Amino acid sequence: MAWVYLLIAGLFEIVWAYFMKQSEGFTRLWPSLATLAFMGVSFALLSLAMKSLPMGTAYVIWTGIGAVGAFVVGVVLLGESLTVMRVVAALLVVTGLVIFRLAPGGSSH
Repeated sequence: MAWVYLLIAGLFEIVWAYFMKQSEGFTRLWPSLATLAFMGVSFALLSLAMKSLPMGTAYVIWTGIGAVGAFVVGVVLLGESLTVMRVVAALLVVTGLVIFRLAPGGSSH
């Protein structure tokens, strides 16, 4: 169940990053409140995942999901540039996440 919590926490990280952008530096009320709410859910789920996953593994996977997901959302929804270098960088992050997950000690205490 920890991996499910971690995956969902990572997805909520993407959502709160999107709303943070929409908040325009926390100057818009509803996007700011959405940011804080989704952030709280993301952190709560991350903490549940960390009950049984190593901290380093959980945190790296969580931030990786958020980073790559935020990149995709930025390109798809916000019109950010999609260049070969940015795609390669995102693929390197994903590759690192897979290696991290497969490494000895990456899935339990």
